[in-house]
Amino acid sequence: QVPLVESGGGLVQPGGSLRLSCAASGFMFSIYAMSWHRQAPGKERELVASISSTGGVTSYVDSVKGRFKISKDNAKNMAYLQMNSLKAEDTAVYYCKAYGPGGDYWGQGTQVTVSS
Repeated sequence: QVPLVESGGGLVQPGGSLRLSCAASGFMFSIYAMSWHRQAPGKERELVASISSTGGVTSYVDSVKGRFKISKDNAKNMAYLQMNSLKAEDTAVYYCKAYGPGGDYWGQGTQVTVSS
């Protein structure tokens, strides 16, 4: 059983929106904080956004502030990344990560391509 599975990536035009989803299973999702990371070709993986286990505290990298929103639904074991006003530089593989008492879990990634 894969602990985290991302979905929702794809090709979108500049200025468009996408919502990434991360489905969790096999661990107590509600006590884990979550984060979204991305890795563009030739670049290191970077932290994009994070959210506390209860969803009450969020943080974002400066480049996505005001455009992206991270959320977490503990009842559904789901995390989301709403991405608006997408730019070409947002093109990357996006990964979700859970971190908590049992260690870290990573998803397999979903490709987001922003291009006209």
